[in-house]
Amino acid sequence: MLIVVTYDVSTETSAGRARLRKVAKQCQNYGQRVQNSVFECIMDEAQFVSFKNSLLKLINEDEDSLRFYRMGNAYRNRIEYFGNRKVQDLEAPIVF
Repeated sequence: MLIVVTYDVSTETSAGRARLRKVAKQCQNYGQRVQNSVFECIMDEAQFVSFKNSLLKLINEDEDSLRFYRMGNAYRNRIEYFGNRKVQDLEAPIVF
C-alpha cells in the first residue's frame, strides 16, 4: 500500500533541528521524498506499524506534528502530478 507521510518539526532549538534530521532520515529509509516534508512510501501493514512507531519515538508531540495518509493499493488512480520535480516509480525495477 502507499502511505503518504507529512511532518512539521519545530526547528527553534538545536534539539528540534536534530529531531528534524532524524525524522527525515527515517522517512528516507522507507520511501521517496516528494516535497520538503512529504514522503511517499510503499509498504505492507507490518512495515507501516514499525515505521509509524519509529517516527512517534522521534517527535515531540508538544511541538511537532506527524500525519499518515493511507492511499491503499489502488493509489495510481488517485494521484495527479504537475511540475518539474520528477518522481520515481516506487515499484519499478531498479537498474544498476
